[in-house]
Amino acid sequence: MALDEGQRDYLVEQYHRKKRIKMPNSRMHAMFHVVVENQVALMKAAVYTRYGPPDVLEIKDVDKPVPRDNEVLVRIHATTVCAADWRMRKADPFIARFMNGLWGPKKIRILGMEFAGKVESVGKAVTRFGEGDQVFGSTGFKFGAHAEYACLPEDALLAIKPVNMTFEEAAAVLFGGVSALHFLRKAKIQAGQKVLIYGASGSVGIFALQLAKHFGAHVTGVCSTANLDLVKSLGADDVVDYTREDFSRAGRVYDVVFDTVGKSGFSRSLKSIKRGGFYVRVGGSGRLSFILRDILRGMWVSIRGAAKVIGGVAGGAAGDLSFLKGLIEAGKLRTVIDRRYSLDEIAEAHRYAEAGHKKGHVVILFEQTSL
Repeated sequence: MALDEGQRDYLVEQYHRKKRIKMPNSRMHAMFHVVVENQVALMKAAVYTRYGPPDVLEIKDVDKPVPRDNEVLVRIHATTVCAADWRMRKADPFIARFMNGLWGPKKIRILGMEFAGKVESVGKAVTRFGEGDQVFGSTGFKFGAHAEYACLPEDALLAIKPVNMTFEEAAAVLFGGVSALHFLRKAKIQAGQKVLIYGASGSVGIFALQLAKHFGAHVTGVCSTANLDLVKSLGADDVVDYTREDFSRAGRVYDVVFDTVGKSGFSRSLKSIKRGGFYVRVGGSGRLSFILRDILRGMWVSIRGAAKVIGGVAGGAAGDLSFLKGLIEAGKLRTVIDRRYSLDEIAEAHRYAEAGHKKGHVVILFEQTSL
């Protein structure tokens, strides 16, 4: 029994969608497997099927995605391990389980939020991109970038890679860059303001520092001794070594305190913010009790008018990506790569990123990036 092109396409499509197919007879069942074997390609990806430490990650062969009419298929050259990745892996905060499965990951089993690579193919309705385009972007909270390929709608956070960045540099832009831009805008950043960036050498911090400078602020960066020179090189006007000095005891007052790692301390930070200023909190403990406590505390502080407390999840738009790309190509914004790993070393990459001492970004490189 021969299958025409339409029947083959249908079977492959259903296979990709993981739908149950009722086979009319054993011969059709056998032919289906032949079609799948011949036409459904595989790719390597870092997969996890249970929550836990980095060792729950396994490199497996999974279905290579097929772009729909409005989608772009990207062959990934570089991706990163960011805080959202390791937090989702270990279900920290606990509420991640309500998003992805209470007892184990169900919806998301391949992590990775940001990437850079080449367009391999596009759907028939796509007009913005073409085969061979070098792009960078983000899958957002759909994750999926810790794999050789990813499919995204053409109107997703996706753009042509900056001409002055390598794939690995471009892969490390979206998570930190969009997060920093989002929260600085919510804090109504203005020229002449005094801004303190706590965790200025991390993936969000390096962009928060550079963007605050771009907007005309006087920036103080807080980091460890080992990262003082890096933070200065990114444009900080002043630096504070948190291992030797408590920033809240210096008597300085800021318009914005931007805590990128959740470790500045609520009381210490409020003491250093002018009345009515902004306290931006990103990261912090994933324990549900601590999250609720900080939400209530922030609401009370905001009601009293002592400061406006901002937190939550950063949203991104295509305009943000264009804005960041423009600054990069103008030489006003750069990223920092701390360590590079192969996909096979992704558990070690998670372990290092989770330790909390990285400078900038941890990048995962695929074989085709050895140019």
